[in-house]
Amino acid sequence: MPIAVIMPKLEMSQETGLILAWKKKEGDMVNQGDALLEVETDKVSVDVEAVASGILAGVSAKEGESVPVTTVIAYLLQPGETAASIPAAGKAASAPAETVAATPAAAPAAAEKSDVRATPLAARMAAVEGVDLKSVTGSGPDGKIVKADVAARLEDGKVRATPAARRVAREKGVDLESIHGSGPLGRVQEGDVTQYASASQVITAQDKAPAAAGEEQVIPLKGMRRTIAERLQASYQTAPHIQFTARVDLTRLNQSRKEMNERAKATGQSHVSVTGLLVKAVAWTLMRHPWINSSLKGDEIYLHNEANIGVAVALPDGLIVPVVKQAQNKQVGQIAAEVNDLSERARAGKLLPSDVSGGTFTISNLGPYGIEQFTAIINPGQTGILAVGASVQEAVVVDGQLQVRPVMRMTLAVDHRVIDGAVAAQFMADLKAVLETPMLMLM
Repeated sequence: MPIAVIMPKLEMSQETGLILAWKKKEGDMVNQGDALLEVETDKVSVDVEAVASGILAGVSAKEGESVPVTTVIAYLLQPGETAASIPAAGKAASAPAETVAATPAAAPAAAEKSDVRATPLAARMAAVEGVDLKSVTGSGPDGKIVKADVAARLEDGKVRATPAARRVAREKGVDLESIHGSGPLGRVQEGDVTQYASASQVITAQDKAPAAAGEEQVIPLKGMRRTIAERLQASYQTAPHIQFTARVDLTRLNQSRKEMNERAKATGQSHVSVTGLLVKAVAWTLMRHPWINSSLKGDEIYLHNEANIGVAVALPDGLIVPVVKQAQNKQVGQIAAEVNDLSERARAGKLLPSDVSGGTFTISNLGPYGIEQFTAIINPGQTGILAVGASVQEAVVVDGQLQVRPVMRMTLAVDHRVIDGAVAAQFMADLKAVLETPMLMLM
């Protein structure tokens, strides 16, 4: 029976998915692990990979179309089947059990409902690693496949690689055994393959054809741009914003950062940016001011016990906010590496839904663009955002003497429904103190 491909539910709050591109066309042979299509949610765009093989047929959703989650959008025909075997289009929930969609989110369910019996964890691991469960011998109760069985199959002379890496390797004719993987346990990543093949790939969210001479260019308000517009408009209209600006003397912070980077260079660790230090300092301060690290949901205020700091990253066609989770428990070097990784993957369009969810506070740093001071709109679901400006040389009085020092302006915007002025002012005072005396973060 044909296997249904559905619009996956990649996020808890996701209701629809926008089809950016089909990676395979009607009639193409699709192998398990191949990228079928690229889907954009409210936050990220991801490749949807097949968890079964077959011939793509019955494609019912076009590129640029927004489709409700769990809707059947195509089928994978099995050997001997034709287009006549395809049932009427409908919701995956109403489709026969054996036609569960070939998507990452549905992979465990598909394995459970096929002839192969496997635990959900084993099925998920097999889908991620591109392992055919039919080739695995189960050691669990009644021959059920468990995680250890899949792991053993991976070690059985097979190169550890992501499905995307295997796909690119096939396309470029690259032997995976000749590549040193940069992922966990030497797992080959897609970037390892493209680098090995000396290929460069530029990924953009949408192509924009240049306008003819004398004509205006018209760009539809859709996808990420539309989501940004709707969410920020709602935030600004419903949350009464009040702003607080403070000047910070960066002399000691710059010296500490210089010493950290000298150490990082000598040990091969990630370069520590000002943003990385800001994330650590903000997390330290949030733990002392839980009202700033809160959310208003209906008639209830939730005070979060973790500092999940969102870092705004500018993209060619919008803005995205990947999140550093539990920043209060991480060292500066670890945060710096994570910020660098999230920023790079954000600009390459490689973020996952989990990378941009769960934020409790946001930092927007426009200092690298030369902006000295600005205000930002609070990210919906949060009660505060910090707008950080550029460092400039200014005259300051130190111990009664006039000196020229690096000064940075930062502006905190908070939701006045939840946070009073005095609470916000004390937060800024403590943040200023820890930035001017970084040693406080050790206390």
